[in-house]
Amino acid sequence: MGNQKLRNLLFMCSFKACKYNKACREIYERIVAKGKSKKLALIAVCNKLLKQVFAIAKSGLIYDDSYRSTLVKN
Repeated sequence: MGNQKLRNLLFMCSFKACKYNKACREIYERIVAKGKSKKLALIAVCNKLLKQVFAIAKSGLIYDDSYRSTLVKN
């Protein structure tokens, strides 16, 4: 669903995100380790990127890879 060009661009961005974004890389590696396909893992990374983009747009803050939500219990 949605704009095909935008979905394709997001999918291509997920390749670089797996290389440079720690959170995306962890998701990708966890899903592949479970025996799922690499394409499925990249789609999960796309969803993570989309959530990050909306969070940044909504909050107005710059991206901080060391940020941890106060709502998440560690």
